[in-house]
Amino acid sequence: MGCGVTVQTAAREPGPASPEEGVPLSRFVVSIALVAGLAGAATGWQMLTPVESSRGAARPFVVRTLDGRTVRLADLRGRPVVLDFWATWCAPCRASMPHLSTMQERFGGRGLMVLGLSVDDGSPQAVRGFAERLRVRFPVGMASEQVLDDYGPIRSIPTTIFIDRRGQIVRRVVGYVDQETLEQFVREIL
Repeated sequence: MGCGVTVQTAAREPGPASPEEGVPLSRFVVSIALVAGLAGAATGWQMLTPVESSRGAARPFVVRTLDGRTVRLADLRGRPVVLDFWATWCAPCRASMPHLSTMQERFGGRGLMVLGLSVDDGSPQAVRGFAERLRVRFPVGMASEQVLDDYGPIRSIPTTIFIDRRGQIVRRVVGYVDQETLEQFVREIL
């Protein structure tokens, strides 16, 4: 599972568009992205371009949160849900946490449930302490193998899944999402 650089390029014919071009633009863009990604890795920050995919019915799940509550997707029917797969060691995940907390506070009154599922190998107590230090204001649990299988493959984090009131996955985003874009995605499922 990675917390790294995701590069999307448009499909085009191989080779230069004209003899005067030299290096094709797509190679140039990939080269710049790789250099930027290496620079980000050296400084501890990873650039992520959100990648969207996966629509359809959300798989049922049961998760025990770190405060001992049980959350079942079936109990959330009729409510919009944001599932966020994250880890304590992932810088983009940590940067997303305040945005997700803001969404829970802003739209919780309209039924929104943000649920953070940690993919950490460490103890739940360590994850709980981390979430408390970040002042996370939404339920956090440990992602079980079953949930990872049902909502995966989770190959990169953060991976955020937006489920509408009908239990349909509307959007699956891999990578960091800024607060403005996150709010737009949340509004789509309200």
